[in-house]
Amino acid sequence: MSTNLDILIFGAHPDDAEIGMGATIYKHTKAGKRVGICDLTQAEMSSNGTVLTRKQEADEASTILGLTVRTNLGLPDRGLFMNLETVQAITREIRQQRPRIVFAPYWIDRHPDHMMCSKLVDEAVFNAKLRNYLPEVSPVTVERMYYYYINDHYEPQLIVDVSKEYYMKREALLAYKTQFEAADDTTNYVPTPINQGFLERIEAQDSLLGQRANYKFAEGFASKQPLHFNYF
Repeated sequence: MSTNLDILIFGAHPDDAEIGMGATIYKHTKAGKRVGICDLTQAEMSSNGTVLTRKQEADEASTILGLTVRTNLGLPDRGLFMNLETVQAITREIRQQRPRIVFAPYWIDRHPDHMMCSKLVDEAVFNAKLRNYLPEVSPVTVERMYYYYINDHYEPQLIVDVSKEYYMKREALLAYKTQFEAADDTTNYVPTPINQGFLERIEAQDSLLGQRANYKFAEGFASKQPLHFNYF
């Protein structure tokens, strides 16, 4: 059954979308827009947490942000590659959800899975409109595609004022306790870059970006298409 989303966000792992654009997601769901996230993997290679806890955390974050739908393609974590089967799976997801706008991670990032996710979604968005590609599933033309930042931040072409929505980004990220919180019990806990003050750094970045436009907080995005503005 098709969903007809306003926005569909792809991430390599549960929590990618929340890191990059959690407040923008809430800004749109609060306004009544139908927003979904598709995680490509279950993040089974994460140093902390399990597939089960990541799913529970993603479900909690989804409720906080008011998502219409969240799916997971179950592709291999650290095994994302450009191949026919993977592109077809993402293309089918786009055709199933039928979004007007698609978001993917920015194409440069320190994590190889984030960069590969970006490339794979590029391919799938293009293929989704071709009526002779997977002809058993109705084609769909995505109107716009944007890219959000996760680890590495570059000069954005578009920023969104999320000052009034930022508290919900905090809540959504805090749902991922196994990833972002340091644990007292170090028996099965591994210190990583994202549980050593990562959330504080994300908030500082979003605050500095907002300051440039006199906003308290902003999230930034890139586009490979020209941005257009119709004043009248």
